[in-house]
Amino acid sequence: MMTSPLGAPTHSSTQPEKFDVGQYLDGSAAFFGAAANVIMQLSTRPVGYGVVESTVDSGKIMLHPIKRTRTTLTYLAVAMLGDDDERAAYRDAINRSHKPVHSTANSPVKYNAFDPKLQLWVAACLYWGARDLYERMHGPMDDTVADAFYRHAERLGSTLQMRSDLWPANRSAFDSYWTENLAKTTIDPPIREYFWEIVDLKMFPRPVQLTFGRLHRWVTTGLLPPHLRAEMGMTWSARDDIALARLLHTVGAIEGRMPKQIKTFPVNAFLWDMRIRRRLGLRLA
Repeated sequence: MMTSPLGAPTHSSTQPEKFDVGQYLDGSAAFFGAAANVIMQLSTRPVGYGVVESTVDSGKIMLHPIKRTRTTLTYLAVAMLGDDDERAAYRDAINRSHKPVHSTANSPVKYNAFDPKLQLWVAACLYWGARDLYERMHGPMDDTVADAFYRHAERLGSTLQMRSDLWPANRSAFDSYWTENLAKTTIDPPIREYFWEIVDLKMFPRPVQLTFGRLHRWVTTGLLPPHLRAEMGMTWSARDDIALARLLHTVGAIEGRMPKQIKTFPVNAFLWDMRIRRRLGLRLA
């Protein structure tokens, strides 16, 4: 891949077979977009109730925010940057955690963590969020890069049980899938209450909530699709939109001048952590 003198990728020279996805991953995006992406994923009711009703306490962000953040970001790192062997190892680890996650007779909807169509929706949210933040921070990808990034993002689902043939064939097909399924999303009161706890950083100590809570709520609101913003009862103005655009563009301009290993941090660090934990025989997820 050719780069500019500043080290940023020259989009038009990128070839799909040589695609380096790390050039298009910003470590800061994982934190800017995390809460909004959770809301998108869980706004499909089976996914939402699967998380809220889960009996796997070790995976609950309100009880174990550091561990949950580590396992989520490690999944993203392994799916996007890991090799096939690492993806298989992490799939096995996630499968063990997901095994108890299924609906009961008292659940409002039926769900199973191994449902490939639900995993497709989660992967779609992750891809849409990554693409949206990249474009907000750096501007649109050209078609060659956008197509290569899209093909690579299929790994966000196939690193679990989603079959590759479930991933929409191209970006146009994805956009149709996204529009259709986003319109079906709805946020029930118990799920909305859970979301507000995340948005307001209730899982962290009070000083963290007071320091970062207001900014976190504002950024999360701005990154949500308007339909889900309305479902949450959030307000957003044109002035807010301009301010968020300036913030993300500024961060993107700074990160665009950084070496890839720094720009991708801490996502790449979670991949290194997984490799160390695996070598030492420690639990991966």
